[in-house]
Amino acid sequence: MFQISQPHNKHRREFLQIATAASLTPWMIGSRVAQANAALERVSVGVIGTGGRGFQVMNEFLRHPSAQIVAVCDVHELHYRDNPWGKGARMGAVPARELVDNHYASKTKSGQYAGCNQYKDYRRVLEREDIDAVLVATPDHWHAKITIDALRAGKDVYCEKPVTHYFAEGLALMRAVAERQAAGKPAVFQVGSQQRSDSLFRRAVEIVRNGHLGKLSRVEVGLPPGYENAQASIEPTEVPRGLDYDMWCGPAELLAYLPARHHRWWRTTRAFGGGVLMDWIGHHNDIAHWALDQDTGGPTRVEAVNWTPSRCPIYDTPHQYEIICSYPGGVESRISTKVKLGTKWIGEAGWLWVNRGKIEASNPQWLTPEFNPGDWQAYHSDQHVDNFLQCIGSRKPCIAPAETGHRSITPGHLGYVSHALSKPLTWDAVNHEIVGDDQAMQLLRQTPQREPWKI
Repeated sequence: MFQISQPHNKHRREFLQIATAASLTPWMIGSRVAQANAALERVSVGVIGTGGRGFQVMNEFLRHPSAQIVAVCDVHELHYRDNPWGKGARMGAVPARELVDNHYASKTKSGQYAGCNQYKDYRRVLEREDIDAVLVATPDHWHAKITIDALRAGKDVYCEKPVTHYFAEGLALMRAVAERQAAGKPAVFQVGSQQRSDSLFRRAVEIVRNGHLGKLSRVEVGLPPGYENAQASIEPTEVPRGLDYDMWCGPAELLAYLPARHHRWWRTTRAFGGGVLMDWIGHHNDIAHWALDQDTGGPTRVEAVNWTPSRCPIYDTPHQYEIICSYPGGVESRISTKVKLGTKWIGEAGWLWVNRGKIEASNPQWLTPEFNPGDWQAYHSDQHVDNFLQCIGSRKPCIAPAETGHRSITPGHLGYVSHALSKPLTWDAVNHEIVGDDQAMQLLRQTPQREPWKI
């Protein structure tokens, strides 16, 4: 029978050995390791948020032999995202549970699989002592509350990016991670910035960090534009069947239900997300920071320029946008919808650009298989969920820990403040403060959250 109880110390020690062995083969777990895992208690996982991204990452957990999903949670029982009812992929808690049940039942003898539990309230997942880790794939406005509650419940956490909705939530998350460390029970935390576990991005970062571009002068971070027009109906409609909309809004303002700002389109509205800007900055700016050695740092100056609003009256996130940042060492970064999608570094000895599945450079030799970038080597991870599970076994930090995820999106948070006040900001990355501007700091600290969901 599949076990979902808290692993005994002996089994946990054996799992650590297995996870270490598995880390040597990140793309495929050898049959010996898989057989050993099958005989032991796996990492028990609860999935919170079963929309499009939730299903994608959940499937990565399902394929991994050292994990077992034992619970799924969503406030919507069944939906078809932005498609008409009955069209497209089924999403929500019911199809998620069915997917998990079918996956495990097909791999066991009749009667041996106990089943996956389904919940609407994430707190029921966190109450379960037999659950080791949670995947948080909710809309952004729920990230901080759920992840912090999970950390305080002793869980390890894989949270989708952007890791938090508001800047102050990011600081609260870092404190929660530090609290676990101080208590002698360190948390394994992975931000879902999966580009860090991609070989092309790792290659690009190693080329830059080893100095092949010479002294850097500029970085171009190309992000997609926001939504210029309404993506669905902006007329209030009845709340869809099977959806607890009050719970879906949770910490956010209880706005009238509109299809144009719900499934898939929720991030168009600041109450729920930060637009396409905050959706993508945790990808390409994260890679920019990695190459600039700013995972625990940040810019010194930030200014939002050339922002244009959406034509849709209910969308309050930008359509086009740019954020100009200055970094230590004289490097200027341009985060913009007006530059090529991806990340490009420009130095005195050349340039390099990378995006998903593509890499280009002024010197083609840098991109050849036989080229050795140099002594500095990036953290090596070939699959993001694998890395998370391996770190649960080793208790080592993941490739995208909480602070890294928070600092990668901080220029976006600051960009919103700069745009609101129409002025540049001087940033103290060490103390997480806007220098000499109380009004700007007040805006940055705002976390408009409803009771009882305030952090």
